[in-house]
Amino acid sequence: AAWHLRPVHERLLGKLKASPKLFADETTAPVLDPGRGKTKTGQLWAYARDDRPWDGSDPPGIAYVYAPDRKAERPIAHLAGFSGILQVDGYGGYRVLAEKSGVTLAMCWAHVRRRFYELAAAGPAPIASEALRRIAELYGIENDIRGRPADERRVARQENSRPIIIDLEPWLREKLGLISQKSKLAEAIRYTLSRWEGLTRFIDDGRIEIDTNVVERSMRPIALSRKNALFAGSDEGGANWAIIASLIETAKLNGVDPHAWLTDTLTKLVNRWPAARIDELMPWAFTKIPA
Repeated sequence: AAWHLRPVHERLLGKLKASPKLFADETTAPVLDPGRGKTKTGQLWAYARDDRPWDGSDPPGIAYVYAPDRKAERPIAHLAGFSGILQVDGYGGYRVLAEKSGVTLAMCWAHVRRRFYELAAAGPAPIASEALRRIAELYGIENDIRGRPADERRVARQENSRPIIIDLEPWLREKLGLISQKSKLAEAIRYTLSRWEGLTRFIDDGRIEIDTNVVERSMRPIALSRKNALFAGSDEGGANWAIIASLIETAKLNGVDPHAWLTDTLTKLVNRWPAARIDELMPWAFTKIPA
């Protein structure tokens, strides 16, 4: 099935790379390592589009791509030809991608928030708690503007979010100078400040989200499959896993029944559906056309 669906998966990734903005993330994919009696750790890279928060017209989609490792050259190869905004977590490989291509990185406030939350949850932590309060103000503004056009979001952020951001950076630098540089709090502050440009890019671009939760949500089904299946049988099996997962999750994002889409699409493919009409097989274009 994955062999027949491979051209659809390739076209899906190509359609996503033509977008002005994508999310990226990666997660482990245990793969059987023949001859060793154990598994090795592959990676499923995920590239997602979801323009609904800013009232964009392109349909949502996600493409997973299997790779045997987490090296920076993987996303560089996967995203060849993409020159838009890539919203990511703090993994350093994406910086290599940005340096070698026309990609602009936007960072994730959820990852920043998580670091301060862990400190505040462990006991009294006034600096971490104050950082969380300020970040919560940013999220409150986002809740109010979700689903509005990009220009409206940009104006609202410039009026309401920018003052919070302007005050937050010097406050973080001041607190960093008062604490032990070996502490977890100093580590959290340095993590934030070292990514400041990417973290604040959302202020002036209404298409950018405040975090990467869109693609992180798309990782949950992968984690569930990983728990149930334990491992892929080979690197080829990992690639097949990526193909099937991409198409099922894209169907779900578009409110399409994955089983109905797979049945219809595989029937058309084995009956020699013309390559020139591959776009008609995208999950978001699903209609039951006779094969």
